[in-house]
Amino acid sequence: MGVLTGLQPERVFYYFEELAGIPHGSGNTRQISDWLTEFAREHHLEWEQDASGNVIIRKPASAGYENAPTVILQGHCDMVCEKTPGSAHDFARDGLKLGVDGDDIYAEETTLGGDDGIAVAYMMAILEDDTLAHPALEAVVTVDEEIGLLGAAAMDTSVLKGKMLLNLDSEEEGILTVSCAGGMTSVMELPVGRDEVSGVWYQVEISGLQGGHSGAEIHKNRANANILMGRLLHGLDLRMDFALAELEGGNKDNAIPRSCVAQIVIGSDGEETLYGYLETMQENFRKEYAGSEKEISVTARKTGSGAVPVLNPVSMQKALFFLMNLPDGVQKMSAQIPGLVETSLNLGILKLHPAVLEAVSGVRSSVGSAKDALGEKLEYLTEFLGGEYHAQGGYPAWEYQADTPLQKLAVSTYEELFHKTPKVEAIHAGLECGLFYEKIPGLDSISFGPDMKHIHTTEERLSISSTERTYRYLRKLLENIR
Repeated sequence: MGVLTGLQPERVFYYFEELAGIPHGSGNTRQISDWLTEFAREHHLEWEQDASGNVIIRKPASAGYENAPTVILQGHCDMVCEKTPGSAHDFARDGLKLGVDGDDIYAEETTLGGDDGIAVAYMMAILEDDTLAHPALEAVVTVDEEIGLLGAAAMDTSVLKGKMLLNLDSEEEGILTVSCAGGMTSVMELPVGRDEVSGVWYQVEISGLQGGHSGAEIHKNRANANILMGRLLHGLDLRMDFALAELEGGNKDNAIPRSCVAQIVIGSDGEETLYGYLETMQENFRKEYAGSEKEISVTARKTGSGAVPVLNPVSMQKALFFLMNLPDGVQKMSAQIPGLVETSLNLGILKLHPAVLEAVSGVRSSVGSAKDALGEKLEYLTEFLGGEYHAQGGYPAWEYQADTPLQKLAVSTYEELFHKTPKVEAIHAGLECGLFYEKIPGLDSISFGPDMKHIHTTEERLSISSTERTYRYLRKLLENIR
């Protein structure tokens, strides 16, 4: 018996647990894609699988719905792979270890992958159930959404008949999302030179941050460990002589980094100055982020001594200048929709290689020209310092449309089922709806999903009761599309 056995809706949680047992991190989705095609074969459903691994499974309309418009159900099968420090979990080989805590499902020591495994589980439960009333369905499961919506970008949508799309990749029950930001990944590489110096080695670490989703939580005053480390190193450079040997923080451009580590070399008489400065910076950071980051920790430990390759003085100053001037976080709020972030970026990856300082920022904006302008700013800064810049994984915004037929039906169905009115909102996070909207003329789409907390972190939780209510809503909405 599985950990989720007995939870309702039974088949949704059955498939969610089955999916969790198969490695499916971004870039490693072939096994999960093949599992979906095998499901389609077993249930005698028509299916397609493209070269990227995207899967389309078709189910004919139930009796009485033959003339209803075809509906696209859509979500992605890849997950963000994060684990706790010291965890031996291997995302390429190991399935997730699920647990239940009250109303929450979680994964031990790792992200849960509720974003967006629950969408896949919903679709599979719908596809196998022949008692449901529904129009013709096209269940579209894309790959590599978390690393730039790559599956949706590569997909040939001309094979789809539907003009209504229900995206199941939202994380707050009772909210119907009708617009999202566009985005891209900005990769910046600064060449660096090294000298060999001798001294005492210290590992300096900023840790204990909340992290989170760089779209949904970018406005919550959560600290970025990479940005804080740049500021810390610059301040240290003003106070004492040191050299930088290693620097690393974050591993996803769409996850706010929770920690960053630097390996520095100082003289034997510099320890007191170092520890005193780090203590001051920890106090400063905690004051500046009071209310959002209670556990910021700034620590150092001696790791050895002797000769080691470090950045030469010119490369060191270029690196510090770059980190001190690199924009990050919310850049502009929307003037049209109160409370909505219009433009932002997140320095999600920072890595000092032997000959290159690599920085990767996730850029988002609901205004295409603003997204482009922010990319140009990053390019200018990088090239000014002698580096190289390139953007990848660009995707368009999903433009807001008011009171579409699907929006009206979705709202009235929610009111019918739960006797209250849902919120209709635009979000700053990226959704694949923008790509489908661009590719399919006349597409009418909404996005919704059950309550999830702390996605893209090891504290990720999926609400059991909300999953059940959202599944009832999905079924009722399909029943009402005639």
